[in-house]
Amino acid sequence: MSVRVSTAYVVRHLMFEDAGLLAPLLIERGYRIRVIEPGVDDPGPGGVLSEADDSDLLIVLGGPIGVGDAAGYPFLVDETAALREWIDAGRPVLGICLGAQLIAAALGARVRPTGRKEIGFSELELTDEGSRSVLAPLAGVDVLHWHGDEFLVPDGAALLASTPGFPNQAFAVGGPTGDRVLALQFHLEVECGLIERWLIGHAGELAASGIDPQAIRDDAATARPALEAAAAAVFSRWLDRVAAA
Repeated sequence: MSVRVSTAYVVRHLMFEDAGLLAPLLIERGYRIRVIEPGVDDPGPGGVLSEADDSDLLIVLGGPIGVGDAAGYPFLVDETAALREWIDAGRPVLGICLGAQLIAAALGARVRPTGRKEIGFSELELTDEGSRSVLAPLAGVDVLHWHGDEFLVPDGAALLASTPGFPNQAFAVGGPTGDRVLALQFHLEVECGLIERWLIGHAGELAASGIDPQAIRDDAATARPALEAAAAAVFSRWLDRVAAA
């Protein structure tokens, strides 16, 4: 008798913004990773994700487009609808940056451009709920921020983290542990040793924002040991919780 292997569906909008530190943790737990590329694969209702069942999980990664760009990138509408179906089915989902913004939109919260950029490494301020959540290992740790849009926290969700410029950095909702759906504005998945891919891929944005890539390069090297250890702890806690729920 064959045993079904659970699948981690990874929605990747940009080649170098991949699952990063998450990938080996998923493999260790026996997940088969299936990468979905919106615009190439169909992420909408009735598309690739329609093959999933309740033992699977969904990870939606970042990208340089935003929720408000659906007129130019119509797959965002289908992706948001698929996210809503996934959440309504009670399946676990993790969103990072654009992925977090799409979760917020799927749950009816507003997502909007700020006209500002938060790019670089800095600490989060964890809320009381955040300090009791899977994000607890991030206390005092510099994480990578790379965004200009912001989301409002959906009704019924718990705000977990903030920064001075972007007060809504993470939220969680649902399930017996309260975090079956986890949305992170910041990039916890990034492999600091591969930050050069980001600096090359986003060279235009860095130049337009007046940000020196060397500063990010140096900060990545400094942040790497603590950040990668904390990221592994956060992701491991979340994966263990959703597996046990």
